[in-house]
Amino acid sequence: MADSADQKDIIFRSKLPDIYIPKHLPLHTYCLSNKSQQRSRPCLINGPTGDVYTYADVDLKARKVAAGLHKLGVRKGDVVMVVLPNSPEFVLTFLGASYRGAMTTAGNPFFTSAEILKQARASDAKLVVTQACYYDKVKDLKLDNEDDNITIVCVDAPVPEGCLHFSELTNSDENALPAVDISPDDVVALPYSSGTTGLPKGVMLTHKGLVTSVSQQVDGENPNLYYGEDDVVLCVLPLFHIYSLNSVLLCGLRAGATVVIMPKFEIGSLLELIQKYKISVVPIVPPIVLAIAKYPSLDKYDLSSLRVLKSGGAPLGKELEYTVRAKFPNVTLGQGYGMTEAGPVLTMSLAFAKEPMEVKPGACGTVVRNAELKIVDPETGSSLPRNQPGEICIRGDQIMKGYLNNPEATKNTIDKEGWLHTGDIGLVDDDEELFIVDRLKELIKYKGFQVAPAELEALLLTHPHISDAAVVPMKDEAAGEVPVAFVVRANGSQITEDEIKQFVSKQVVFYKRINRVIFIEAIPKSPSGKILRKDLRAKLAAGFPN
Repeated sequence: MADSADQKDIIFRSKLPDIYIPKHLPLHTYCLSNKSQQRSRPCLINGPTGDVYTYADVDLKARKVAAGLHKLGVRKGDVVMVVLPNSPEFVLTFLGASYRGAMTTAGNPFFTSAEILKQARASDAKLVVTQACYYDKVKDLKLDNEDDNITIVCVDAPVPEGCLHFSELTNSDENALPAVDISPDDVVALPYSSGTTGLPKGVMLTHKGLVTSVSQQVDGENPNLYYGEDDVVLCVLPLFHIYSLNSVLLCGLRAGATVVIMPKFEIGSLLELIQKYKISVVPIVPPIVLAIAKYPSLDKYDLSSLRVLKSGGAPLGKELEYTVRAKFPNVTLGQGYGMTEAGPVLTMSLAFAKEPMEVKPGACGTVVRNAELKIVDPETGSSLPRNQPGEICIRGDQIMKGYLNNPEATKNTIDKEGWLHTGDIGLVDDDEELFIVDRLKELIKYKGFQVAPAELEALLLTHPHISDAAVVPMKDEAAGEVPVAFVVRANGSQITEDEIKQFVSKQVVFYKRINRVIFIEAIPKSPSGKILRKDLRAKLAAGFPN
């Protein structure tokens, strides 16, 4: 509710009471704190192979990995890079690094070698865990390092020359792990995000921050608890994305649920896994919701175990929401809203609470407990009352510590009073529910993945036949949004759309590829030189060029 005692800001808080959060605990201790009661319970199931890891298995193997990392020279505060699809090895590496007091930065395995190299350099990674099939993408890390001390570990065989096998970690003596003094403010996860604008930056998420975020979702007597120890949760969203790492894996571990790991999305395989393992909770993004809703053979599968569909990563349209509710009348469907820098969850649907509350179509929940939210006028910075749209700001222990080695970007995102400015435009209605209505930030959301226009523009400008360029989003039913480039040819150039698309596609991951190129005489800009993206989006919406 609004805080009338605060004369400066109109602050919104959760409709549920605040809870005790054990912020002093390291993340691994907090998430596995119930393992003594759950030792024999299935913790992870590898969907493709059927291999089962109990809670006791996961904890022991994670400590062995931590000891192995220590043996290979990883010290407290070092960065371990993971370039893997969803797999038990991803989970064990993340937890093992946490035990060691190290940080994990996860790279998309579909990134190009240049993109992986850029993230590894920026994070100063000391060790990389990957699959043999991705070795060509990471091998240059050893050449790039002057001291040649980057260690590459492969989780499968045959192991490329110069690499170690993952068993070097899992066969280590867990008792050889030295005691590590972990502070709540130590960084444990380092995902990369473009924030509200610009190039990807390392987001420093601490033990305290992630413990707080997970607690906000699954702890307490009446939490926004969309799963518990009797649930089987599908992990199909990529673990290198903070939504999956936090709200699927870490929340699942804390709740004592069974997490079924699926390495990549394929609609038939997803439905088969739900049927086989009686999966009850499926956290997904709108494109997967769409795929399920439109799948012609849906009735062939026994999906009676399903009780929760949780959508996040991008807004879920009302029409699609109605379609899914009609197909799954006995399933709870709700949305959450998050941002990597916010830890990531800002709001959650109270339809997930133990005592569910009715929510409106299109709403993305109410602010999480133990946090504060306000809506501010982007022009004046003053806070706004209910039903007035403005920039969404969040404050609480769950938000990031800051951007790695980038105090200026940190200062531009978190103000002096500790408010994180999201760049999204929304309003809070009379029932405390948040609705996203627009966004200030320039990011393009492709199936929940971030695409920074500035990154693509900088790449386009390296081409000798392009004198200027701007990138904006175009709506797409399957992907949500796709990048469209407005390009000014260099004098005398006859470069084609296909040539530009090929130039870009060779250097970026698939979801950053240009969907369409529009040639234009000049890029509209403000007097200060800032690209007027609204003008370009308006041209695109109007069907330019005709």
